[in-house]
Amino acid sequence: MAKVFISLICVWVIACGVETCFLPSSLYVPVPETIPVGYQVTKVHAAACDDNSVQFRVQDTRFRIDSDGTVVALAPVSMATGGRTFSVWVQDKNGAESEMEVHLVRRAGQGILKRIKRRWSPPPLHMLENVQGPFPYELEKIVSDSAAKFDVYYTISGPGVDKHPTGLFSIERNTGRLSVHRAVDREEFPHFEVLVRVFDRLTNRETDIPLNFTILVDDVNDNAPQFQELLKFTVPESFAGQVVGKVLATDRDDPCTDHVRIKYTLLSETNLFSIDGETGVITTNNANLDREVKDKYLVIVKIQDKLGAPNGLSNTATATITLSDINDNPPTFRETSYKATVEENQIEKLILRIPVDDKDQINTPNWISKFVITKGNETGNFRIDTDPSTNEGLLYVVKPLDFEQSPKINLEISARNEAELNGTSATWASIPVEVTVTNVDEGPEFTAPIVYFKVKENTPNGTLIGTYKAIDPETKSSNGIKYYKDKDPASWVTIDRANGDIKVANTIDRESNFVKNGLYNVTVKATDGSKTGTGTVVIQVEDVNDNKPQVGPGELVICEEDGASGSVIVAAEDKDQHPNAFDFTFALAEEDEDKWSLEYLNGTARLLKQKTALPRGLYEVPITINDLQGFGGVQTVTVRICQCRGGVCLAQQNSVTLGPYGILTLLLPLALLLLLFLLLAFFCSTKMGGMTIDEGDSGGTLLKSNTEAPGDEVDASLIKVPPFGNEQTVKGSVKGSMVDAGWLGNKSMSTIGVQGTHETDMYKSGITTSNMHDYYSSQYGNQLNMQGNQFVGGGMGVDSKYLTQDSSALKTWQTNGRCLNQKLGYMATAGDGRYADDIVHAYGYEGAGSAAGSVGCCSDYDDNENLDFLNTLGPKFRNLADVCKKT
Repeated sequence: MAKVFISLICVWVIACGVETCFLPSSLYVPVPETIPVGYQVTKVHAAACDDNSVQFRVQDTRFRIDSDGTVVALAPVSMATGGRTFSVWVQDKNGAESEMEVHLVRRAGQGILKRIKRRWSPPPLHMLENVQGPFPYELEKIVSDSAAKFDVYYTISGPGVDKHPTGLFSIERNTGRLSVHRAVDREEFPHFEVLVRVFDRLTNRETDIPLNFTILVDDVNDNAPQFQELLKFTVPESFAGQVVGKVLATDRDDPCTDHVRIKYTLLSETNLFSIDGETGVITTNNANLDREVKDKYLVIVKIQDKLGAPNGLSNTATATITLSDINDNPPTFRETSYKATVEENQIEKLILRIPVDDKDQINTPNWISKFVITKGNETGNFRIDTDPSTNEGLLYVVKPLDFEQSPKINLEISARNEAELNGTSATWASIPVEVTVTNVDEGPEFTAPIVYFKVKENTPNGTLIGTYKAIDPETKSSNGIKYYKDKDPASWVTIDRANGDIKVANTIDRESNFVKNGLYNVTVKATDGSKTGTGTVVIQVEDVNDNKPQVGPGELVICEEDGASGSVIVAAEDKDQHPNAFDFTFALAEEDEDKWSLEYLNGTARLLKQKTALPRGLYEVPITINDLQGFGGVQTVTVRICQCRGGVCLAQQNSVTLGPYGILTLLLPLALLLLLFLLLAFFCSTKMGGMTIDEGDSGGTLLKSNTEAPGDEVDASLIKVPPFGNEQTVKGSVKGSMVDAGWLGNKSMSTIGVQGTHETDMYKSGITTSNMHDYYSSQYGNQLNMQGNQFVGGGMGVDSKYLTQDSSALKTWQTNGRCLNQKLGYMATAGDGRYADDIVHAYGYEGAGSAAGSVGCCSDYDDNENLDFLNTLGPKFRNLADVCKKT
């Protein structure tokens, strides 16, 4: 009975993978009312498990489960109170654990409980897939317990009835007979869950609970196994027992039947390969698989379900097995020995190409050669490389060979691969190589490539340093060899051409830039007339105490600090070496010991400190500094005491922070002034007599001119001046109205006085600078006032009609009038102050006129070249006037 239940539950499972070990979800086992100790309850059967790694375990401690799935009672178990349930787990190396619930059901007496058709909860029904008919056929009769009490009828619904695939099942309404109407494919519909309900005919009320009824479709072996992927495998050559690969196959039939248990078989190349019938793993069974003979095999694989039973379904495919290369073939030489010839003294010279053969796969580490010189190259004269394109060995001479020492050299060369040998008993091959050195006429060779001589600096000229000899390699003699210098950067030595004696030529200084780490190099050449040899003389210059300790240039800064004495570090440097250099001794002069003190810092520096507060300023402090041998002298240290900011004196800081833009700002006014001087000098160099006043163009301004040379003398009759009261002004004088107004055009304003009534009234009334403005206003009335922004000049002898006709002249006279009015007003208030000299004065006759004339601002001049009016323009312009004035 237990086996029946196991089979029913197994087919009920929907998804079981071939590779996953699993159990049914539940198991019902009938047992006695009391289970004794040692009683075999049941045997659990797991599907798709690896027999070598499958493991069972049980949860209930009253039971144990053996490795074959047998469940045994470990203690008495009573079933009087009802059924019991416990769990069983199974697992193998291929997947996770699978759990199954075991339900223990008590037997009725000694017999087994039998299914009763009238039960409303029957076990699942079974139907076979792909049944050929005839249809419909009765599958089962379903009876409800309520049929004994009620007149009932049945209904059915769900997949296969009113859901896809519809019309597959039907139930007879009155009897409950369940029928099937066509064949079903289990691989498409492995089971159906339908709902059966029962109703009272009279009241149409349900007389029992609805029944979820399961119909299981039993499998038939109607699907042949299929290969999952192309069968392509690679395996190294020459080994037996190597895993080639695994054949993967699937079967759509029920995974809990033998319909999916596949047997694997090889139908060809069985002498070279074999396959595991259960797992599908292909292995090599022959060690004679040689890639160099055959590198690919086609093997036919057969898969058959039902473990290969004759009635099982099968399929075949061709597996391609490729042999991969291993380094089972060492490179071989084409010759048994080789010979090469090279001239002596040659370097980086290719002297021999050595070809090899290798059967392994080309351009792999198993084929690429690697050559080694195993004998004869103890002096390192040779190197061997591999030609990447031909795989040949390339033998080079990398150090000069000497025919006189070794006319013939025997080498041994081994050929190897980048990869180590594998799968073979062969070893790396070697061959002898004979190298013949040919003689060449060589130049002289020095006794040593480099010689060292020790020389003290300042050694007197002519002192012999040493002798550097060369010999002829052919004759082993120095006869006839001449010597000369090739490189002597400081020209410190000479060399005797005949015997190679090296002597001092100039003072040798260890502290020179030509000396590096105390060494000075001289290159010497020797020649026999046709060939030349080169050698190097290294002079080790020994130090002499010829340098005093020196303090660095520049001044040292001591920053003032409130309530503290300032200090500064005084450091000295000596170019000599120890013991001719530090430690230094420092000493102050006696007269400075009351102001300063020295405090030790290290062997080359002291801390100079103030003993007393000293005023700001610059100090020169003499300090005696001697080296370790007492050689030295007085060094004057310049110290500045100042207020600081950031370690820099404030005054210096201001000077330092004046950047290029600040300097440019300072120089810009000077540049502009210089430009102004140049312009004034240019204008002053032009004759003023050549100026023409044109009443119709200039309006009293300078005329445009393209004259590039000094102007010619102009006839005075050509000069046109605006008319003043129908009169003309000529040769610098003003006639007519200007004369009537009291102005004389050929005299300086400071000396002419005022003519006529104006002159008499002004002098008689005692006009001063304080009342001059009032006087002019009373005499001229509105002639000096602004009326409608126009200056009325009738009182000055200027024809107002003319001014209105010429707008340029009008604007000029208006501007002059405004300036004069403002100036007179200011002078009236200033009194005898700053501008007291700029008003009209009367001077007594002093016997002779001033050579420079008047410097009044209102002066006229009778000479066009007189520039004395510039005296009132300030000191800078006076200098300019002195430059421009013609004497």
